Formats: sequence, C-alpha cells, structure tokens
Amino acid sequence: MSELSPYLESAAKTIDRMIDRYFVDKTGELNKASAHLLAAGGKRLRPAVVMLAADAVKPGSSDDLLQAALALEVTHTFTLIHDDIMDDDSLRRGVPTVHTKWDMPTGILAGDVLYARAFEHICMVNAANEAKVRAVTMLARACADICEGQHMDMSFEHRSDVDQHEYMEMVRKKTGVLYAAAAGIGAVLAGGTAVQVKALYQFGLNTGIAFQIQDDLIDLLTPAEKSGKDQASDLREGKQTLLMIKAREKGLDLSKYRRDLSPADIDVAIKELTEAGVIDEVKKIAGDLVAASNKHLSLLAPSKERQLLMDIGEYFVTRSY
Repeated sequence: MSELSPYLESAAKTIDRMIDRYFVDKTGELNKASAHLLAAGGKRLRPAVVMLAADAVKPGSSDDLLQAALALEVTHTFTLIHDDIMDDDSLRRGVPTVHTKWDMPTGILAGDVLYARAFEHICMVNAANEAKVRAVTMLARACADICEGQHMDMSFEHRSDVDQHEYMEMVRKKTGVLYAAAAGIGAVLAGGTAVQVKALYQFGLNTGIAFQIQDDLIDLLTPAEKSGKDQASDLREGKQTLLMIKAREKGLDLSKYRRDLSPADIDVAIKELTEAGVIDEVKKIAGDLVAASNKHLSLLAPSKERQLLMDIGEYFVTRSY
C-alpha cells in the first residue's frame, strides 16, 4: 500500500481546494455554517473512491469528474451535521458541531444546503447528460437509504435482541451505500459498461460495510488520544454493534460496562472479548467483505487504479483511527 498514502493525500488536497472555492469563500451566516464542518478537514475517502473508480474505467477521466468527487464529500458532511444533531454531539473533527456553534435550526438548514448542493455539483460534471441523470439517481437512492439506516440505528437503542442480519442491513444502508454510490458514480460518469458499474458499486458496498465494522473496533480498541474520539463509548452506551451481538451470542454479559469506564475497565473488557474470540470473529467478517470486494474488482482490467482501490479496501480494515 506504499502508493496509497500519497494518492489519498493528493486527492484530499484537490478536494480541499474545491471546498475553499465553492464553500468557504461564500458570505452569509448560513453559508458559513454549511462550510464549517467541510473546512474542518477529513480524509476525503469517498471523493478518492470516485476518482479511482473513474480512472479504473477510463484512465485520466477523473479530471473531468472532480465536481462529482466533491459532491460525495458534501453529501457525507450533510449526514454528519444531521447525525450530530440527533446524537447531540458537541465535537466533530476537533471543532464544535454546527448546531452547537450556531443553533439547532441553523444546523438543520446547513445540512439541507449541503444536501441540495451535492446534486448541483454532480450536474456540473463534464459528462453525457444520460450519465449525469444516472449518477443523480444513484446518489438520491443512497441518501434515502442513509436516512433509513440512521433510523434503524436509532431504533436499535431501545432493543437488546438485534441480530447480525439486522446489524448488517443497517450498516449497509447507513455507511455502505455511500461508498457504493461513490464507486458507481465514478464508473457511470467515466462511461463504464453495465458490468464495470455493477462491479465497482458492489466493491464500494462491501468495503463500506467493512469500514463501519472497523469503526466499531476502533471505538473499543483505540485510545482517545489517537482516535480523537471517546474510547469505548459504544460499550458504555450499550450500542448494538457487531461486537456486542457476537458477545451476546457467546453468552457474555456486557451490561456491566454500561457506566463510566476507566482505562483499566476498558482493558478488562477488551481482554474478555479477546479471550472469547469475539474480536477475531468480527475482524474476520470485515476481512471477508474486503476479500469479496476484490473479487468484484477482478472484472476490471488490471491497472494502477484498480490496485489502489484494492489497497483502500485493505486500509479500511487495518486502520486504527
């Protein structure tokens, strides 16, 4: 994966420059609120997937599709702003969340602005109109699925019997479909065949699900000073992650951790889950999804971009923050 890091850094800089141009430099309080989280940074992984998918289909085509890459980052940020409101979180990417820096109505409207502008930016792409219609349709469907996935996730908070199938369906909608749309949109706008578009869409879907599973592992395993997030918050809140579901299947009672946890308490929980084989089992599920995604990519011609997409899938399940 030696070439992946410089590629992702370069792609992020490109998207950051576009964010400055189209969002940060605008006047007006609502525009400032809309740009706030976009300007706070981020890995820009979804735009990178758009660009790589396009170049895997037609080398060099990503230069014409940067507006679509930006659209995926804008869509992702819209979901984060609204998630923060629903979860009443006060920090995101090291800065105050939009609704805490301004107020809740402004936060809602800021997210709505980004949602609308994502579609505007796809329509600015230099591509055939038919391809742009397909791309807009793909993004619209993804946004509807994301809302359903978020609603499922919220409904799980009141249950203790969520099974693996339900969890995977929730994650597919909440996280997987946006990565699927990123890859599919890149392929569509680059003029990909039906086989290429489907292969890249399925790649994005599988790796997106794996990405969320790894996020759940990071929440438990990575200290706050490295992840930038409150360690073991899912465990403390009794959230129905795949870790919790697998632990319940093995007869482990994690309800004793639903309280303030010290670093020593977290270490005990990690030890318990490790010894029961829960962590290895969850890691295997994520790894199997990435392996399946690589099979989809095998339908594409060998290229540097195809290899970088495979590397992204591997990165998704090996990152620690």
